[in-house]
Amino acid sequence: MAAFTEELSVELERAALRQVRATYTEYNYSLFKNQLTPPSFSWLDTATELGVWRGAYREIGLARVLLTKHGWGVLVEVLKHEMAHQYVDEVLGAGAEGPHGPLFRQVCEERGIDARSLGLPSAKRGDTPEGRVLERVAKLLALAESPNVHEAQAAMSAAQRLMLKYNIDALLASEPRHYDFRHLGTPSGRVEESQRILSTILSEHFFVEIIWVPVYRLVEQKRGSVLEICGTPHNLELAEYVHAFLTRTAQQLWQEHKKLHHIRRNAHRRAFVTGVMSGFRKKLEAERGKNQEAGLVWQGDAELRGYFRRRHPNIRWTRPSGRYDRDSYYAGHEAGGKIVLRRGVSEGATAGPKLLPGR
Repeated sequence: MAAFTEELSVELERAALRQVRATYTEYNYSLFKNQLTPPSFSWLDTATELGVWRGAYREIGLARVLLTKHGWGVLVEVLKHEMAHQYVDEVLGAGAEGPHGPLFRQVCEERGIDARSLGLPSAKRGDTPEGRVLERVAKLLALAESPNVHEAQAAMSAAQRLMLKYNIDALLASEPRHYDFRHLGTPSGRVEESQRILSTILSEHFFVEIIWVPVYRLVEQKRGSVLEICGTPHNLELAEYVHAFLTRTAQQLWQEHKKLHHIRRNAHRRAFVTGVMSGFRKKLEAERGKNQEAGLVWQGDAELRGYFRRRHPNIRWTRPSGRYDRDSYYAGHEAGGKIVLRRGVSEGATAGPKLLPGR
């Protein structure tokens, strides 16, 4: 058994390396206009660095831990980081300026590449205005746990209004804003309509740009997709929480629906969950109308859109469609319209989405 496992590991690494080459080709075209000459690729047995460009050997090395711990989305970001090093070295001829000098940072900025040495997205709260706003949002979501339906709804509405006002004020202040990205959920071969609606909810109501990006599913040795969100660190924090909360809540509502109606199979699960997301989206649209009447109108963030388009200069739009069981869809739609976004979930890793602050 040990020998089989070791042989399988070698097979998977080889398959992953082939996919690394294919991904390199894609980003060489989209980000670097095919100005890079493909190097060789290798796996690194190190925990101190996730990637390296070895100009003398024309080689990009990627740490094996990217496959076992961080996931394909992070691997791609590290690969782009090393491609930027190659570009500075071989195309611009400025390898002598230092590994993360001004020219390298400029190349990364122009392409939405993370210039940090580890290449990992992160969000630091600290005692900042943004962090304090997020703390206040979490406290309002805690109030949304109230058994009184009207009190719970009022708390959720106040939390949304607070984030809306904060983001509008931040844009009006014209102060520099830092943007980052995160990948949410589990990569899958097929993106369900409910997840597409959920991603639209994040884009329309939680101040992030969204896109489904291709990833490689190592075990299945197949391509897939994962949701990427771009925004300020604290908006990413809230959007990630909402994504996890709604995903978990929709599944809970389906289980309750099955039990109530003595349903044994999951044949209409997709229709019900799609309805849940649609119902909650409609509820948020009504709330946005109230905020607009109060003079709080979100016009979007032009700088965020610029960051997003630098990361993804070639975007392909799709218009998925599907047929659903109408009764299950409308039952889910009704349930989704009653969801109150709240903080009433455990911090345990197995119990659902984590608490916003205080992790």
